[in-house]
Amino acid sequence: MAEWREECAVFGIFDVDRASELAQLGLYAMQHRGQESTGIVTAHDERFFIERGLGLVADVMTPDRLGRLPGRQAIGHNRYSTTGGLNLTNTQPLTVRFRGVEVAIAHNGNLVNARTLRRRLEESGSLFQTSLDTEVFLHLMAQADGSFEERLAAACRQVEGAYSLVLMTTNAVYGLRDPHGWRPLVLGRLETGAHVLASESCALDLLGATMLREVAPGELVRLDAQGMAARPLLPAREQRRCIFEHIYFSRPDSIVFGETVDRVRRRLGRRLAEEHPVDADLVMSVPDSSNSIALGYSERSGIPYELGLIRNHYVGRTFIHPTQAVRDHSVRVKFNAVEAILRDRRVLMVDDSIVRGTTSKKLVALVRKAGAREVHFLVGSPPVAYPCFYGIDTPSRSELIGARLSLEEIARFLDVDSIGYLSEEGMKACESEPAGWCDACFTGNYPIAPEAEPEKLALEGLRPGAPLAGAR
Repeated sequence: MAEWREECAVFGIFDVDRASELAQLGLYAMQHRGQESTGIVTAHDERFFIERGLGLVADVMTPDRLGRLPGRQAIGHNRYSTTGGLNLTNTQPLTVRFRGVEVAIAHNGNLVNARTLRRRLEESGSLFQTSLDTEVFLHLMAQADGSFEERLAAACRQVEGAYSLVLMTTNAVYGLRDPHGWRPLVLGRLETGAHVLASESCALDLLGATMLREVAPGELVRLDAQGMAARPLLPAREQRRCIFEHIYFSRPDSIVFGETVDRVRRRLGRRLAEEHPVDADLVMSVPDSSNSIALGYSERSGIPYELGLIRNHYVGRTFIHPTQAVRDHSVRVKFNAVEAILRDRRVLMVDDSIVRGTTSKKLVALVRKAGAREVHFLVGSPPVAYPCFYGIDTPSRSELIGARLSLEEIARFLDVDSIGYLSEEGMKACESEPAGWCDACFTGNYPIAPEAEPEKLALEGLRPGAPLAGAR
């Protein structure tokens, strides 16, 4: 499924030779979480060294740039612009000096009260250099009193929303998750004894590090010359883990929220087969995020799994369409249907979700053009009907096909013989812990009310800015 824009990846490491090179590898493993920009900050001889740029990790973090990043500690960030525009100024990690202390910060998530806090800070004299909500943390810390950790706690007590942070001073690296635990953050250890923080465990795997555990909601982890220390910085609240980390965002080989992502997705596929049996000749996925869901469906239904669509993995997100003719073939640049597999077959396409529906429609057209006799479409999650305000760049509600159209209308729009979505109950039953998830994008039940964004919530029959049904 190609219409979500993932959030971000954060990484931190302390007490290793060539820390920047290991940071680059960690960010490379998490490239799927953000492909617009990347950055690494290291500390050496009581000062910071910074390299940031627009584009992919391998393109930005060249050997020359890594050579300009000395030091045995580093933090890094891959970004999609969930708040703030795409430009070099908004590329993380951000760095600042206040009260004689240099601080770097990288953030995965989104603050729902950032506008209010920013307005208040600007009225009190703060000068913002970026349009990122991440910068709010730094200004709140600058206004607080006490030690670095006390100022960080004071800032976090004022913000609301999702944040997994890595921070760095010239002598320590820190990791912190918000009290609801929206976004993942894991702690690992290298054979040398050095510790690593990362958004996903796949980054630890690439480095040969052992995953120790998740950072707990509200917990602050400190890595310094004395080793690793952890303590609760904020009281944990009711858990609100983003269920889409398991459905789409995370790599299938990662352990996220205590589960291997592939296992959860296979359970989603098996449950989908139970809820929506289809008489078909083959099951195929919309590669790559739905591969495991389609495999689970095939396992439970007994319908063979086939590679009906082949994805070109060498097309970057920054691919430029110079002419209208190329733009009209944009989906075919990334996907190609396999006629030998699809011709005269009853085809069941499985995807993890549908956002606007435009890409799904084009992919169905490819499958039909390849000669499929029937095309059925199943989705391994409920209809996405509400925007996310907790760190994922989703369209406004008026653009979400699950909010605008009925199932019959969606089937006609996609030109499929049938369509089905996994139920909310079925989705949660596939988790080892059915409670403690954020499902706002399906239900509109926002655990923390977002600041007024009428343009994102507007839909015919819903007054812009009005409370959503079931919101709390």
